[in-house]
Amino acid sequence: MKILVVEDEKLLADSLKTLLESRGFQVDAVYDGETGGEYIQLGVYDLLILDVMMPGLNGYQLARQARSRRCSAPILMLTAKGEVEDRIEGLNAGADYYLTKPFDARELLACVNALLRRQGNQVDELVLGNTALDLASCMLVCGSRRVRLSAREFDVMRLLFQSGERNLSKETILSRVWGYDSNAVENHVEVYVGFLRKKLASIGSSVRIEAIRRQGYHLEVAEEC
Repeated sequence: MKILVVEDEKLLADSLKTLLESRGFQVDAVYDGETGGEYIQLGVYDLLILDVMMPGLNGYQLARQARSRRCSAPILMLTAKGEVEDRIEGLNAGADYYLTKPFDARELLACVNALLRRQGNQVDELVLGNTALDLASCMLVCGSRRVRLSAREFDVMRLLFQSGERNLSKETILSRVWGYDSNAVENHVEVYVGFLRKKLASIGSSVRIEAIRRQGYHLEVAEEC
């Protein structure tokens, strides 16, 4: 499960990242709404944790923006404002739950787990053409045939599945899968795309990873002959 934390208090954001990672989640933390909006557009997160009071694009605006772009991931709002009107505004903006600062770490974890449980089957698999990406087992499945992916292959494949026909640049894939502070280079992306193409072919998948020069990669479903 991948979680995005958007919180302008860097110490709090990093503390939440550490806490959630200790519970087995994959977590990205960013410190302003504009950057948060760019991350949300990638469509790879199972849960968004948004601070309300941020300079520039605040949490309410970010939540409305996410919902207007059909982001269905549950949203947990964090704020020091505890008035009823503030909670109502957050819920109307698209939030699923509203947690007032200061909060206990146990309460935060309970909220996170409850919101993720609500997703149910929506987060069990991603499907395109005749192929499914099983999010629990990290396997590509096509009919009765299946193949297991490595952790890195899975992260790349998931990004591509969730982006559909929208091109993902090599830089985007590098930052989302290897991280901004990684020493990985674009050749790493090319190598893993090669691995995935072979695995898709091995199970008879109709899904193809297409490359567009200077734009990146996207998935297409091959037409049946």
